[in-house]
Amino acid sequence: MDNKIFTTVLLVIIIVLVGMGIMSKQNSGSGLQQLMDQQAAILQGQNRLEAKLDDSDNSQLNAVLARVNTLEARLKVLEAKVNAAPTAAAPAQRQQPPAPDPNTIHEIPVAHTPIIGNQSAKVTITEFVDFECPFCARFHPPILEALKAYPNDVRYLVKNFPLNFHPNAKPAAKAALAAAEQGQYEAMVNKLIANGRNLNDEFYRKTAQELGLNMEKFESDLKNNDAKYDQMIQQDMQLGAKIGVRGTPTFFINGKNTSARTFDALKAEIDAILAK
Repeated sequence: MDNKIFTTVLLVIIIVLVGMGIMSKQNSGSGLQQLMDQQAAILQGQNRLEAKLDDSDNSQLNAVLARVNTLEARLKVLEAKVNAAPTAAAPAQRQQPPAPDPNTIHEIPVAHTPIIGNQSAKVTITEFVDFECPFCARFHPPILEALKAYPNDVRYLVKNFPLNFHPNAKPAAKAALAAAEQGQYEAMVNKLIANGRNLNDEFYRKTAQELGLNMEKFESDLKNNDAKYDQMIQQDMQLGAKIGVRGTPTFFINGKNTSARTFDALKAEIDAILAK
């Protein structure tokens, strides 16, 4: 057999085999598996043919060409099926929850939350707090300034909303509640928010000592009231989820969600309420 013919036959076989290899990555059906089995048989026979074929042996050459033609025909049918198959739909984009309505008045009970400021103030600023959240620390000074500027008219409620990726937020909240047992809730809250990066058991004890707390009682309350404090925190989180809190800090003024983050913005809303 002429070497050019032999080379051409081998080239055709290789092209078919490569094409089938590519298709095998796109389709794992039974039809393709059958073609792969035939591919292996041809590959095994190729070496035998290369040694035995000569110029006078055309029968084996014709058999190979016939099998190649059959495989090419089947490959074209398979390619057509793959091209006609519908492509996988792109994953649907996650629908974002609606933005909070600033005109909705939510019922936010005081419940177990210690009140900071005048108990009977006309304006209540409620903040959902994660003590480890840097943004809570960033926006806390305007709250303190508002309490100082309106000592009779503004009170402040801290509702706990510890985030899953802040492991020290919940223990810090419990430390604040334990400090409240001795009338030092406000001072402890301010310390915790300002030191969100340093929260740990040692910091809680050190701060309690600085505030003049009875350390035996403080540590006893942390231990004995752990379940109670945990339930309080859980109630705050459930309330937050109910009224649309999705992160910290989230502020409400007299039950309305507010975007005020500076003293001037807070003052404008406080003055508008007091003017009524």
